[in-house]
Amino acid sequence: MYLERLKLDGKVAVVTGAGQGIGEACATALAEAGATVIVADMDPERVRGAVERLTAAGYKAHGAELNVTRSADVAALADRIAGEHGRIDILVNNAGVARSDVRAEDTSDEHWRFHMDVNLDGLFWCCREFGRKMLEAGSGSIVNIGSMSGFIVNKPQPQAFYNASKAAVHHLTKSLAAEWGQRGVRVNAVAPTYIETPLTRFGMEENPQMYKVWLDMTPMGRVGQPEEIASVVHFLASDAASLLTGSIVVADGGYTCW
Repeated sequence: MYLERLKLDGKVAVVTGAGQGIGEACATALAEAGATVIVADMDPERVRGAVERLTAAGYKAHGAELNVTRSADVAALADRIAGEHGRIDILVNNAGVARSDVRAEDTSDEHWRFHMDVNLDGLFWCCREFGRKMLEAGSGSIVNIGSMSGFIVNKPQPQAFYNASKAAVHHLTKSLAAEWGQRGVRVNAVAPTYIETPLTRFGMEENPQMYKVWLDMTPMGRVGQPEEIASVVHFLASDAASLLTGSIVVADGGYTCW
């Protein structure tokens, strides 16, 4: 009974930013559970590579080039997927950016807008357009990738722009969950700690003193791996989480305990 609720056979899942890191891990987890996965990413080479790896493993996967900051492109892709597959059951909003270590007083308009355009606006365009398809069907599950930075202020790197964008993602998640709960669409989020991906390379590989602070601040004494976030996403996307909506699941190795 319980394992059955984790299966995603017959489901169609869209994962943004799925060409690498957490996104590709999420696509793999959902595909392994039986879903047909649409790998959406703005880099065509990353899309091609991820789809090849998924199909080589025997999973059902298709690629789509997508820049989430272009709302018209998001709407067109939602229409295309719904037309080709007949349904959209799951959306994982993973596309995100982080160009940290910039002080608030040195943050340019362009730097601020860059993070908001992708992390918040782009995420909302996807929720809106793919959510419309789910609302029409009366069912669906959206999982947003937030961050522990939506709850705390990171140190030692200054990144007010990033923190603000992720805090907004968390509250948007709750707002959509409240609006859409009685219409069959669940909306949840995962708030990860530092995960070993290209986005965290600036700290892990280029700044050993910063990396030491990250580990010292984490009770488990380590960063996370993409598959550890993908497992939480799989759960939230599945019927095993049927009572969860508006939840922000913190997967941070205990970071926010202190």
